[in-house]
Amino acid sequence: IVSFLMLLEERIAIQNKVIERYESLIKALYHNLIISPNGTVCHIGDILKIGSGKDYKHLTAGSVPVFGTGGYMLSVSDWLYEGESVCIGRKGTINKPFYVDGKFWTVDTLFYTYDFKGVLPKYCYYLFQTIDWLQYNEASGVPSLSKSTIEGIQISIPSIDEQAKAVQVLDRVEMAITCRRELSNHDESIKQYLLSQLFI
Repeated sequence: IVSFLMLLEERIAIQNKVIERYESLIKALYHNLIISPNGTVCHIGDILKIGSGKDYKHLTAGSVPVFGTGGYMLSVSDWLYEGESVCIGRKGTINKPFYVDGKFWTVDTLFYTYDFKGVLPKYCYYLFQTIDWLQYNEASGVPSLSKSTIEGIQISIPSIDEQAKAVQVLDRVEMAITCRRELSNHDESIKQYLLSQLFI
């Protein structure tokens, strides 16, 4: 058992090193595919609309996910929006935008985006990963953003074809990172289970 645990620890360490390399790669790709490309200079408010989250407590349980700034919370019976969107924290965790596709609901601490013009929603997601959202914080206590602040941020948008190529590459790297993390978490779960059994 000890030998097996040592192998698991070695495997976890290797997975974590691979994840670190992939994360370094995706940061470099952000610079080459998102930040550097020449494109049309505009503001975020020119390419999309921002919707506000709402209270969900009047809804019954269902299959539609409700998201807050920390991600998934629970599932309800109705949806606030259906389609592709990039969610951005209004208050609290404002520096971790995430992509959603399908029916969903957001609480009032989380903005969602819609009505994209001249930009692919998934490209917008990767673009938002390159923005230092904390520098736009408008509160001295809990970090906060307003619609007007987000809409006023200046960006550069390449052609749709270039956007699609960038998304294709970045999707593959992000999928590789996700798979590696799942493997690492699985191995860690096995390790913790075995450790717990040793000390019963």
